[in-house]
Parts: sequence; C-alpha cells; structure tokens
Amino acid sequence: MKNITRLTLLIVSLLLIYSCSKSDKSTPKTEPILPTLSIIDVTQARDNKLTTSFRFFINVSSASTQNITFNYTTVGGTAISNNDFTAQSGVVTITAGQTVGYIDVPIRGDSLRQADQYFYVQISSPANATISGTGKAIGTIQNKGNYLPIDNTGYTTPLSYPGYTLVWNDEFEGATLDSKIWNYEVGGGGWGNQELEYYTSSTNNSYLTNGCLVIEARKETIGTNNYTSARLTTQNKKEFTYGRIDIRAKLPVAKGMWPALWMLGSNISMVNWPKCGETDIMELIGSNPKQVIGSVHWAQNDGSSGTINNGYSLSSGDFSDKFHVFSLIWKQNNIQMLVDDQVYMTAKNTDITNGSWPFNSPSFFIFNVAVGGQWPGNPDSSTIFPQRMLVDYVRVFQ
Repeated sequence: MKNITRLTLLIVSLLLIYSCSKSDKSTPKTEPILPTLSIIDVTQARDNKLTTSFRFFINVSSASTQNITFNYTTVGGTAISNNDFTAQSGVVTITAGQTVGYIDVPIRGDSLRQADQYFYVQISSPANATISGTGKAIGTIQNKGNYLPIDNTGYTTPLSYPGYTLVWNDEFEGATLDSKIWNYEVGGGGWGNQELEYYTSSTNNSYLTNGCLVIEARKETIGTNNYTSARLTTQNKKEFTYGRIDIRAKLPVAKGMWPALWMLGSNISMVNWPKCGETDIMELIGSNPKQVIGSVHWAQNDGSSGTINNGYSLSSGDFSDKFHVFSLIWKQNNIQMLVDDQVYMTAKNTDITNGSWPFNSPSFFIFNVAVGGQWPGNPDSSTIFPQRMLVDYVRVFQ
C-alpha cells in the first residue's frame, strides 16, 4: 500500500513539472520596442551683422511613455567653433508623449564674402530611445556678405589731363550700383559665342565693396546653364563720342574665364552688330593670364565682321596680381588703346578698306565676365570658383 502511494505521488509530481514547463514555453517575455531619434540637417543664410540661430529638430519615431534623454555637442567643419558659431553641448530631454525636440546653435554675423561653410551637431547616449544612423546633422551656413578685403596696389591715373575735362565718372563708392547709370542684361543662350554662363541681376554676381565694382562668376546652375555671372551696360543712360576713357581693374585669369571692358555703338538696335561698331578696350582669355587684347570690329561689305586688334603682355606676373588701367583715346577717325599709359593698339579709318568706319558715333559701355565659349574654351578642374573682376573706377574725359 505504501509503495502504491509513493508511486502515485511521483506520477503527480512529474505531471506538475511537465505542465509548468509547457506553460513557460508558451508565454516568453518580450522586450519593449524603443522609439528612434532622427536629427535633421539645417541650411540657412547668416546675417551680415547680427547673431541668429540654427534650430536642429530631433524627430521621435513614436511617442514614449517615458522621458527620453540624450547628449549633444557641436563639431566644427569649415565653419570654426566660437568664430562662425558658438559651441554648444549638453543634455536634451523630450518629455513622455512628445515626438519632437530641438537644439539651438547661435550663428555669428559676418559680412565677409566667402564660400558657404558647414559644421555638425552630434547626438549620443540616448535613454529610453535609439538613434537613427550616425546621429549627426550638418548645419550649412550660407554666406551672403558683400565685404571683400581688396589689395589696392597697382597702376593708377590722374583725375585730370591737360586739354581735357572730366565729364563723367563712377568711382563705385556707394552701397549699391547706381540704377540711373547701369543696366543688368539677364539671360543665357550662349550670347552668340557658345558661352556657358547665365547673366543675372543678383548681388551674388555683381555688387559694390571697398570702393570697387565686383563682377563675380560662380559655379551654380540656372536652367541649362551651370555658371552664373553679370553683364552690365550703360545703354540709353551714359553714351559717349570721343575722349579719353580710363578703367582701372583687376582681372580673373583662370581657364575658361573671359573678362571684358568694351563698348557698342548706340545705334545697335537699328543697324545690328557688327554695323554698329564694337570697341574692345580690354579682353582677356584666362588661359593666357599675362596678355590682354584690344580690338575694333566693324561690318565689311558682305556683312561679316572685320577686325583690327593687338595684344599687350606683361613682362612679369599676370593681370590678377594687381590693378592696371585700361585706356581708350578716341578721336575722329582714330582710336588708340593703352595699358598703364602704354599705347599698344592703333586703328584709323584709313585702315578699313572693306566696309566703313563706324566709330564717329556714340557708344555705351559693357562690363562683363563670360564663362567658356568659342574663344576661351571651357573651365576645367584647375578653375576655382568664384572668379572675380574688380573695377575701381571708370572715367571719361573730353
């Protein structure tokens, strides 16, 4: 009888153990799924003077029943900590039920003309959440300042000449270009030379700083054009016949650059080019940085363009090193071009045997920097943008 009782107890015990084991296997414990944190990049323009703020948002993938915390710190890139932005670090708490947090980084004002800059914000060590990816966001500072430090060394010319009177000048001393004098020509399309730029009226491409006009070619896309620049004229505003013209400028010399200071006949809208006449006071091809070309163009009898030109080469350095003065001495039936008061090109009406001399009528100014085209060729990997032409003054004496 005792043996039967012991056997019965053993069987019951085994059944209980088996039952408990089976129950444990059918209800495994599961860990809660934590929400994920994602920090968002910021791109924003800085103010020229005032300190502003970049706000980096941190998105939470789903609301949590607990507070979420994480550490953060700023990391310098091309933007320098405590120079371009104020360094930040600390702990952020996103309260239970919320799905967004943020980090503010002060951006210091700066009017310097410079390339856009970047820095990072890094988040780490989350509690009650995980971090998506590297946990690093990029802050891109868009620099819109117009201040350029300018080395003003180079050749200069006087404000008066014997027998001449200064009848008009622009010294570019104001804050903005004078719209009573200057026009913006806007557009792409190659400009008859297969050029690559789109000309704009934006202060990205033309502005005044430190007493100079700056025409800036940039590598940026508008439509089908991968470069931007500016082309300024005085058409219908300032037009002249004869006199001495002085233009003091410093030139871009990289591959594919084509800066020009030139004039077109004011009757172009009636007779078209080249019958109106074109006077190129200065052109430079960036791949030949030591030489400028002076030219005149007119219509030959068959309507094609006739040309007289000559070049002026520096004995040392190039035309980007310092300022030079490009001059035109324009008389009836006679044109001379000069660099730093040295005559290097002369054209007379008697030089034209095919066509007629169009240069006894009013002309207007054009200042531009072209990119690419039939003559200069295209920029290559050696061409660093932006490229700038600086014009210190233009003066007309009669």
